Amino acid sequence: MNLVEIFSSVQGEGVHVGESTLFVRFGECDLRCRWCDSPGTWQPAKTCDVETLRGSGTGHTLENPVSIEAVTRAAADLDLAAHRFVSLTGGEPLLQPDAVVSVARALSGRGPGIHLETHGLAVGALEQVIECIDVVSMDWKLRSDVRRASDPRGAQGEEFHAAHAKFLEVARRAPEVSVKVVVTPDTQDDEIDRMRTHIAAQDSGIPVIVQPVTPFGPVRKTPSAERVLALADRLAGELRDVRVIPQTHKFYGVR
Repeated sequence: MNLVEIFSSVQGEGVHVGESTLFVRFGECDLRCRWCDSPGTWQPAKTCDVETLRGSGTGHTLENPVSIEAVTRAAADLDLAAHRFVSLTGGEPLLQPDAVVSVARALSGRGPGIHLETHGLAVGALEQVIECIDVVSMDWKLRSDVRRASDPRGAQGEEFHAAHAKFLEVARRAPEVSVKVVVTPDTQDDEIDRMRTHIAAQDSGIPVIVQPVTPFGPVRKTPSAERVLALADRLAGELRDVRVIPQTHKFYGVR
């Protein structure tokens, strides 16, 4: 499998913010989010950084592709059982569904739940892995700030709502699912309204996280508090569990 890094920290986003998590970060992504804070994961990685002392950022480097034996050894060295979750993140882990299944099966039943962080578009790949996943944390991408890697730079591509809705339908087979939307100064009301309608059509009780963007790259500003709360209120018109949660790990310097 192609991995970028393996390290121990706490979850910085979403429903399980603050919970101890072992991160397995996969290389390559087929989207381009203007606010992406890990553009180094867009392409397959040549090497994988493996942390050996929790929170230190120090360790050793492995050549890609990384074996499942190396992953399980790294997890054991970081005291796997002491974590609440193993987060399979990226990049986009569902570009490597066989690897996701291998890691999930190797690490499940040893304490932590298996937590999948995904852009929420690879429906076929999710079908392959869903039985191994305890928590699906899916993004809901808005075309005001996100395009496919295959789209021309600067072009506004397709809307993602219908594809996300199909993904959510499969994701609901997991024991737990939540949806996160990153909002920026460019986020449009109609985008939020369409998102709300699609989610409510399946289950109005699904937790939905409104995440104000952390400025990075070409995105220089976060939306005002008034704007963030207004967007959350629009979602709450049909959804029962809407929460505003920023990226907390940025406050204490964790990637």
